[in-house]
Amino acid sequence: MKVSAVIIAYNEEKQIGKCLESLENQSEKADEIIVVDNNCTDKTVEIARKFKSVRIVKESKQGMIYARNKGFDSARYELIVRCDADTRVTRDWIKNIKKHFELEKVDALSGPLRFFDIPQTRIHKILANIYNDGAILIYQHRILDGPNMSLTKEIWKKVRDKVCLVDKDVHEDADLAVHIVKAGGKIKYFKDVLVDASGRRLIHNPRSF
Repeated sequence: MKVSAVIIAYNEEKQIGKCLESLENQSEKADEIIVVDNNCTDKTVEIARKFKSVRIVKESKQGMIYARNKGFDSARYELIVRCDADTRVTRDWIKNIKKHFELEKVDALSGPLRFFDIPQTRIHKILANIYNDGAILIYQHRILDGPNMSLTKEIWKKVRDKVCLVDKDVHEDADLAVHIVKAGGKIKYFKDVLVDASGRRLIHNPRSF
């Protein structure tokens, strides 16, 4: 099973290097790493080009969803793994993702987040549980989490023309999950598929959740 790793980037010069280092240091490496340049005006692309394993694609339409779609469409291989530019994936992230796709009947999966730049306080853990468990109550199925998601190229092709395109209208990761399930796909959550993500959104924009 070959893997395409996709990272969406808009002015992430402070974080993209650590993200790419964590992907290059995997115990089982991705077969390609795609960085989607969503009109960066800082040194994000310059930094990404220093990594020989990285292929940069450009998405001129501004927005997370357009950039995500460009990255997924550009993926050459059967399994797409995605993290955010401010995420550092744990060493066995890809290894464990491949294991679950090989052993389980699953079309997409996600896993837990730890925050590397804010204290792991009880309230943050409670918020994370509310988000994940509350989503199951609302949607009646698992959803995906942008900094830590994987899906097959096959299921992406089924939902590609159905997903919503306006960032302000939806949480793009939840919307993607809804369309996967509507297409008959199965989503699971595995605790060993772990990433270290930035908690800046919790600090600066908690209402967005």
